[in-house]
Amino acid sequence: MGGEKENILVSACLLGVNCRYDGGNGRQESLIRLIEKYNFIPVCPEQLGGLETPREPAEQIIKVVTGDHDEIRVVDRSGKDVTDSFIKGAEETLKLARLYGCKRAILKERSPSCGHGCIYDGTFSGTKVPGDGVTARLLEENGILVSGESSIESF
Repeated sequence: MGGEKENILVSACLLGVNCRYDGGNGRQESLIRLIEKYNFIPVCPEQLGGLETPREPAEQIIKVVTGDHDEIRVVDRSGKDVTDSFIKGAEETLKLARLYGCKRAILKERSPSCGHGCIYDGTFSGTKVPGDGVTARLLEENGILVSGESSIESF
């Protein structure tokens, strides 16, 4: 099957789909140019989890739980807990990755779903901290290599 293009999951907003929390997108021309080399499988975990567009911005917070682990929650700016929607979206994204045989993903950096290595800290102050979004974490736990849009040149 030598000539087949690899399927790669891609955050739909990076492809120009208006699915970001603010109704906009984060179109990356350098990514669009790679469509000659790869089959892109566009995903928006927030929409797959049932959230509307536009929607309140959301960030991850960590609640310390008694025992040996911390509980991660995702809340929107008004304080509504949207963790279940983010988990559902991550699970649906993983289903698509498996369905299409994706071994890699290019996801929106700093997102509470798609962020990889750096996300916002949950204070809605613009402060960034080390961490992964809900979807990025689930994909990596299942053997899918996750990259952000700033790594596009390495593809």
